[in-house]
Amino acid sequence: MAAEVIELSRSFPCVLVTGARQVGKSTLLRSLMPEEMRYISLDDYRLAREAKNDPIGFLEMYDVPLCIDEVQYAPELLRAIKLRVDAEPGRKGMYWLTGSQRFHLMQGVSESLAGRIGILDLYSFSQAEMVGRAEYAQTFSCEPAAMRDAVNRGLICNITELYERIWLGGYPARVCDPSTRAEPFFNAYLQTYLERDVQALQQVGDRGAFLALMKSAAARTGQQLVYSDIARDADVSVNTAKKWISILETSGIIHLLQPYHTNTSKRLTKSPKLYFMDTGFCAWMGGWSSPEVLMNGALSGAILETWVYGQLYRSFVNRGMMPRLSYFRNSNGAEVDFLIEKDGCIYPLEVKRSSSPALSDLKGVQSIPPGKAEIKPGVVLCTATELLPLGKGNVAFPISAL
Repeated sequence: MAAEVIELSRSFPCVLVTGARQVGKSTLLRSLMPEEMRYISLDDYRLAREAKNDPIGFLEMYDVPLCIDEVQYAPELLRAIKLRVDAEPGRKGMYWLTGSQRFHLMQGVSESLAGRIGILDLYSFSQAEMVGRAEYAQTFSCEPAAMRDAVNRGLICNITELYERIWLGGYPARVCDPSTRAEPFFNAYLQTYLERDVQALQQVGDRGAFLALMKSAAARTGQQLVYSDIARDADVSVNTAKKWISILETSGIIHLLQPYHTNTSKRLTKSPKLYFMDTGFCAWMGGWSSPEVLMNGALSGAILETWVYGQLYRSFVNRGMMPRLSYFRNSNGAEVDFLIEKDGCIYPLEVKRSSSPALSDLKGVQSIPPGKAEIKPGVVLCTATELLPLGKGNVAFPISAL
């Protein structure tokens, strides 16, 4: 995402990088800061209090360009930043901001800095970043030449190593030091998230129930979201479950993938699918203690699909692009895991925990209702270690090459 930060800084007075805790927002910006830029963090309670009480006076103490970390702790600064930006029309790259608590932050950004700020969403490491091949990372493409290039990038591994990557997850602290044990890291992460982000909303009175809901969501990653099931597990009302799922989504812990639909079909499912955005955190929340038990356990297929979704999504947003991703399922049970819509075409993707995929794995594609978009040949994302032709233009692509 580094190139996108620099590009937006040349186009806007302000740049905001949002994302969950510990994904590397501060590290990213600090590595890119020009020599004249100063850095301050509102994780410092004293600075945050000063910024809240007198935002205009606070900014007057610092020259621009300025990098402000965790700006959500003083959202009052956003209006003051607007005044500073408007006082110097045409100047770019004045403020770099980060925020890990988007609940109220994005509302303040929309109200105060609309048209003045470029926004990027950062997630934990992609697979290419994890294995040190980030320079070869590209947005995922179903074009044959692009897939051949991707397979040659050096990410390919067997299924055992793939599940080691999935179980580890992408949080930089764990990737950069694999000896960091999952239990203490994620336990501290969870407590900080609950205490500093969730409780700040003052909408979660029962932390135990919220934690139960998170565990229920982890067990259902890669599945259609049924609020009544999650509400029952957490012993809360359906409305409360919806509110809490929204909190998890807004804070970058999960994504809800919406179903594909056309105006001509009324028989398509309307429920989104739920995905954890870091499989390491998801595996820990689900109580999977090692890559081996995860690979051989009940969550094996669902977390593989979750990993694929995360890699697909990162391949776009790390380049500053918003992917048009959906999934397909009709009332007869025909399903396609992912659809990518691009340039008037639909590219179907099916995830299979198999090293010997077949053309029949794409049978759900035939049930996609006709619409204005052209349906292209499909791709089976699988655990094979090479690109395999399946016939009729369809191919199998190694998940470890994403």
